[in-house]
Amino acid sequence: MRSVWNGTIRIGAANIPVRAYGATEEQSTGLHQVHLSDGGRVRHRKVCEVDGKTVGGEEMARGYVMPGGETVVLTDEDFAKLPLPTSRAIDVQAFAPLGEIDPIYFARSYHLEPEPSGTKPYVLFSEALQQSGRVAIVKVALRARESLGVLRIRDQVIVLETMLWPDEIRSPDFPFLHQDVEVSGAELREATVLIDALSEKFSPGRYTDHYREALQALVQAKIEGNELVQPTIAEQEVGASDLLTALRSTLVEKQSRGSRDVVAEARAAEDRAAEERSAAKEAAGRSRTPIR
Repeated sequence: MRSVWNGTIRIGAANIPVRAYGATEEQSTGLHQVHLSDGGRVRHRKVCEVDGKTVGGEEMARGYVMPGGETVVLTDEDFAKLPLPTSRAIDVQAFAPLGEIDPIYFARSYHLEPEPSGTKPYVLFSEALQQSGRVAIVKVALRARESLGVLRIRDQVIVLETMLWPDEIRSPDFPFLHQDVEVSGAELREATVLIDALSEKFSPGRYTDHYREALQALVQAKIEGNELVQPTIAEQEVGASDLLTALRSTLVEKQSRGSRDVVAEARAAEDRAAEERSAAKEAAGRSRTPIR
């Protein structure tokens, strides 16, 4: 498993070197978008809306589009100049009880592994967090974007939970919130008793993704029934748009080269004529010189 980030946990003047790894992995269904008639994969290309060309990663930049359509283009060099002190450090800001943080703020989870030189301070910090019953509120920059986060302990490992900023949380404004809904005390007590009766210790292993299991069974049944399609790519259709683009570019280049050749020939003709005129003048001068 490859680390996605490496840096330090910074607590005041102390630094604990760590590496971050993705703590979760969504199980894919393995499905792709395909053409219904022939089973061919449907690909998504990044196309420039100005010239219609497919843009490669080396030609990509990021930009801020103004209301009038003008664009401020930002390159990697521009981003490198921005101050981002948390790009290589998980900067501890404060400590707080985990129960005070609404889970809606949590975005992604990362396991933090200590570098060999930081194992002892890592374990010390981990034990101290556990005994305090608190989490560390931090700032960290992942993928060139600074985020809030918390450090908590799970199975003796420090887990970084990145968080959304407060202005990224949407406020619900549903009609029922403005209605006066009456709930009797008897109804509330009965609902509470039912919830208590149905409560149990959370055991994630008890729950199964039945939809994914059924989907896998459906795919297997089609394989066993030989309900398969072999997409065949027609050679004349491969890269048709790319071919047309290349032909257009060649034509423009040829026309441009032809124009340059015409201009060059005209200039060469003028130069030859000037040389001939100069030679004629020199010959005429020699013929008028008296012989002594």
